[in-house]
Amino acid sequence: MGRNQPYSFGFADSVLAEAGGVPLDALHRDVDAICRCYEALAPVAERLGVSVPRPRLAGFAYCHVSALGAPVVFAEGSEPNVVPILHEPCDIDRLSEPGDYLQAGVIPTRLCALDALLRRRPDAHRGIGHVFEGPVTTAGLLMGPRFFTLPYEDPERAHRLLSFCGQSAINYSRVIGAYFGDAPRPCAVGIPDDFAGIFPPDVFAEFVVPYWDRFYDGLQATERHLHSELLRKEHLPFLAQLRIAVYDPSADQYVTPELLRAHCPVPFTSRILSWHIRDHAPAALQDMYRRVCACEPQSVSFYMDALHTEPKIRALLDIARQLAGETSGA
Repeated sequence: MGRNQPYSFGFADSVLAEAGGVPLDALHRDVDAICRCYEALAPVAERLGVSVPRPRLAGFAYCHVSALGAPVVFAEGSEPNVVPILHEPCDIDRLSEPGDYLQAGVIPTRLCALDALLRRRPDAHRGIGHVFEGPVTTAGLLMGPRFFTLPYEDPERAHRLLSFCGQSAINYSRVIGAYFGDAPRPCAVGIPDDFAGIFPPDVFAEFVVPYWDRFYDGLQATERHLHSELLRKEHLPFLAQLRIAVYDPSADQYVTPELLRAHCPVPFTSRILSWHIRDHAPAALQDMYRRVCACEPQSVSFYMDALHTEPKIRALLDIARQLAGETSGA
């Protein structure tokens, strides 16, 4: 291996909740619980030799769909879920954006929680979650599984919904950016759209590609990044057509680093997944990491999601630092 391999490491919300002894949903709203969790995790970070993470609200990607009217359920001890609001294709005709995004859905509650967190911890991350999902995922959240037959049953309304999802996400991103003092400007843009790969390539060409293209252009993307879990080998040529700079297959277990090295026309990232860490011994994880790096991903990421995995995470950090040129040996 003739180059240093970049990597990234982080702590999942689940290990934060475990360290602080709080239910997972508390990390979205309870400032005392959030601060306690980050304080409890600090010794773990120090033992691993990584930076102690700055507090933030729990990871969340549903502000935009919530502002469009979709209820979000924060079940105790679990991840939040979206309740679809489009039950029939004709419901699409009544969709509209809120008059004030900052007063819609869960956004006021999250802004209030963030303000309280920043008063306690001025070093906390200033944000209320991922700004948006991609147009296909947003449409799927608003309509549920039925959306994925809509291009066949009512293609005109499918196009209308995708156009609405993309443009409203752009509009919301401008509003929330202005709230945090970020003026619109040309920059690198990442789109997360995990559901897009459900469509086969012929449908993908009509109902995904143009909406991603408009999304990047609408956000003045100088560099296009994509996170999408369900693409298959047959979708990969579209990445070059879309001028994707970096493709992140995330937790997709079928799009392997070996497949991407052979067939992906653009740079890609790789991950050591949570179930790999759960099911493999430290030495086996190090061997897996070497095999992934042999495929020359742009970066390799892994996360700690449970306290008992600390020895395995330490082993991964050892090999990651070695192959990044940070240390002399694992």
